[in-house]
Amino acid sequence: MDEYELEEIKREIVESRSLTIKTNNLVNALAADLKSIAKRQQNYERRIFFNSATAYVVVVAVLMILTKVAIDAQVESVRVQGKETRDKLAQLEKDLEAVQGRDEARTRASRKAAEFYDLIVKNQRREIIRQYPEVSQLKLTKTERAVFEAAVDRSQNELSLIAYQEGLDHIRTGRWHEAEQALRDSLAFKADAAHSPQANYQLARALKSLSKQREAIPILMRLSEASADKEVMDEATLLLADAQEDIQAWNDAKNTLRSFIRRFPTSAHINDARMKLAEIQLHH
Repeated sequence: MDEYELEEIKREIVESRSLTIKTNNLVNALAADLKSIAKRQQNYERRIFFNSATAYVVVVAVLMILTKVAIDAQVESVRVQGKETRDKLAQLEKDLEAVQGRDEARTRASRKAAEFYDLIVKNQRREIIRQYPEVSQLKLTKTERAVFEAAVDRSQNELSLIAYQEGLDHIRTGRWHEAEQALRDSLAFKADAAHSPQANYQLARALKSLSKQREAIPILMRLSEASADKEVMDEATLLLADAQEDIQAWNDAKNTLRSFIRRFPTSAHINDARMKLAEIQLHH
């Protein structure tokens, strides 16, 4: 083999080595590029994953919030409906209790009215008067109230008249303390009865006889100034003068007698009044 061939072989060997080195360099560069591309791809995929996960979380959160809002709205609607139902139920219960209360009140009123009417039938006057304030508070019909009021008024009149007559009986027998109590009872039962002026006059007589002129004088003054029974006015005026004389109120007695003479010139007691006035003027 000649030298030329050896040179060629060497040259080819060098070129082969150079080509191998270049190939290795290219392979290394390609591997580096592939590695860089793979890394970028991983970063890209990671970003996509995170973005997708974030988007998913956001979507889930939004859906959860919307779901919560919808559920809260439904719960609030149910709560409002439940409250309205409870309020209606409570109102219905109140209405029912009110109706039951009215029914019970009417039942009690009817029972009490029946018992009170039984007192009227039995003519138990004192019980009629005693129980009427309570009965009058009941829900009575107009007819019941009118009947009961008439019964009370009649009972008061009758008891007042009975007590007045008892007082007169006591006066006739000189039992002045019993007369005073009976006449006070008469006026307590019925202060404006037809016999009340006479009851007041007889009470003043009893008080005067019991040496209670200072209690009798106000009663007699009212009777002498104004009385529903005109016939009692002159007697009350004359008795007033006697009471004033008893307590030695001479001027008051003289004025009362002068008033009597002026106001009652036709009275059967006119002469007695003139004589009494003359006597008081003579001594006082």
